[in-house]
Amino acid sequence: MKLGRLSVFRGLNEAEWEALCDGCGRCCLFKLEDEDSGEIAFTRVACRLLDTHTCRCREYARRKVLAPECLRIREMKVSQLHWLPPTCAYRLLALGQPLPEWHPLRSGNPDSVRLAGIAVGGYAVSELEAGDLEDYIIEDWDA
Repeated sequence: MKLGRLSVFRGLNEAEWEALCDGCGRCCLFKLEDEDSGEIAFTRVACRLLDTHTCRCREYARRKVLAPECLRIREMKVSQLHWLPPTCAYRLLALGQPLPEWHPLRSGNPDSVRLAGIAVGGYAVSELEAGDLEDYIIEDWDA
């Protein structure tokens, strides 16, 4: 089934769209793609705009100006979501899968992401402090 743009989200207003984000910060982590296999390796290195404690963008409204490499998920095609973390609500819903129990929209608790160990707060390293990305590859990321 070819969905093209994220048509599953077409009817959402801005507040509803933003509420889908669980605030884990995983999409703000740098990824490395193997040129031969296309496999994605996540790193613990986060965009310089991510507050690595709260997992929120320090400049969300201006992120595209300050970090032009930042992608707007809402404008992407489903086929381009392969780089999003497997726990991402946008990815899950676009693929017809349910939100996990720890997602704030299901749990009713905005801190449930951190309690479930999904948020990168305290784990991520800012790109301003990191060295070689290969030194920060996440080897085993179950969730």
